[in-house]
Amino acid sequence: MNSLSRSKSIVLITFLVLVWGVSWPIYKMALAYTPPLLFAAIRTVFGGLLIVLFYFKKRNLIRWKENWPVYVISSIFNVALFYGLQTIGLLYVPSGLFSVIVYLQPVLVGIMAWMWLGETMSITKIAGLILGVVGVAAVSAGGISGHVAVIGIVLAVITALSWALGTIYVKKVSGRVDSVWLVAFQCLIGGLFLTGAGSATETWSEIVWNAPLWSGLVFGTILGISASWMVYITLINAGDASKVASYTFLVPLISVFSGTLFLHEPFTIYLVLGLVLIAVSIYMVNRKSKSAVEQAKMAALVGKAG
Repeated sequence: MNSLSRSKSIVLITFLVLVWGVSWPIYKMALAYTPPLLFAAIRTVFGGLLIVLFYFKKRNLIRWKENWPVYVISSIFNVALFYGLQTIGLLYVPSGLFSVIVYLQPVLVGIMAWMWLGETMSITKIAGLILGVVGVAAVSAGGISGHVAVIGIVLAVITALSWALGTIYVKKVSGRVDSVWLVAFQCLIGGLFLTGAGSATETWSEIVWNAPLWSGLVFGTILGISASWMVYITLINAGDASKVASYTFLVPLISVFSGTLFLHEPFTIYLVLGLVLIAVSIYMVNRKSKSAVEQAKMAALVGKAG
């Protein structure tokens, strides 16, 4: 990655996939006591407000007049559509199938980054991305059975597409806006949209303010939304979008493992198979070709000679 050391990149990636992975069982427990859209809205708005609170002293970096379109577009793709559509889509298809479709995102990011950002693409990279989807499918195999509606499939595809477009867009505009304020405003604007949608379709009185719900909200506000999105955008801005996206294949794997540990969900051979496939996938996507290595060595030699 361009502006991050290898050790720092590893720490940030580890943090990201762990937080996003364990968030699913935590949210699953909380969702027993709250309507889904309102739950997504609350933690997203609070996450944005938390960032504003700690970063307010640098409000001069907002530059609202010139950057508001960026904030709005990012909030539409990364929050309003991503969180909103997945919440609705899970009503129509099994969670395992939905996860498999949504995690087409790294493949879409790889294609879009090649087309619009000029990132390298190779047969090995394409094969690795496809293998990652197969790994996610293996991990999610237990949750694929059940009623499947076409509308659910469509919503899952749009969810993956919106996440991929949001990732590419953030990378594209990284030099124009402050990344922290970008996260803050995408959470606030997207969260307000979700609040409106939730208020129109759900009931606030259905929320049960107990310990599991508060745990989900606190975790989601601090780690699941504000911290994790800042880390994700930092990684995207610092390196190849497709390579960073490939690590998100680990999220459903960690999610299922977390469910096994904390919710006593069954451990299956599919988890092991998925782990192997995803590990190989990430290696293939991030592996440098021989030509790239030779070019890097040549550049280093030229630099020393200069």
